[in-house]
Amino acid sequence: MEYIWILTILALGVIVTFGIYLTITTVANKIFEKQRWDIRSKNIEITLPLRLQAYERMCLFLERITPNNLLLRLAPSAMSALELQQIVLHEIREEYNHNVAQQLYISTHAWEQIVNAMNETVAVVNQAAAEVSAEAPSSDLAKKIFSHVIEKEIQPSTHALKVLKEEIRNVF
Repeated sequence: MEYIWILTILALGVIVTFGIYLTITTVANKIFEKQRWDIRSKNIEITLPLRLQAYERMCLFLERITPNNLLLRLAPSAMSALELQQIVLHEIREEYNHNVAQQLYISTHAWEQIVNAMNETVAVVNQAAAEVSAEAPSSDLAKKIFSHVIEKEIQPSTHALKVLKEEIRNVF
């Protein structure tokens, strides 16, 4: 009989201990999950403005390197087609170098589209320059670049801008 009381008390002790263990682990898991959520929301609070700024800067980059905007901004400063080509290519490289760190905050796919747009723009400029004499007036090269852009259905940066806008919409 004494053994039954001891076994009953022992069984109750095990059940109570197990219940306490479950309660403590459940509470601890909830506390850890809340801490993870707090850390995650702090990270979002910090990185979201940086990401939005990166998207904004890359949209601006793409707008600045469109052939139309480049030529309107840079053509008056060049005398010959060769000078205009060099100035345009230098401007594209400078814009790219100025914004290269933004790739940390945007997706790999969006960055690839931006680099493709830049490379297509460079290709259009070089292709047009190959069709014009180096000593020709800069306006001849500008016209040739415009004609190449018009031949394409979509400007080089249009697709990349579309990708950036879609990603921004997904953030919100």
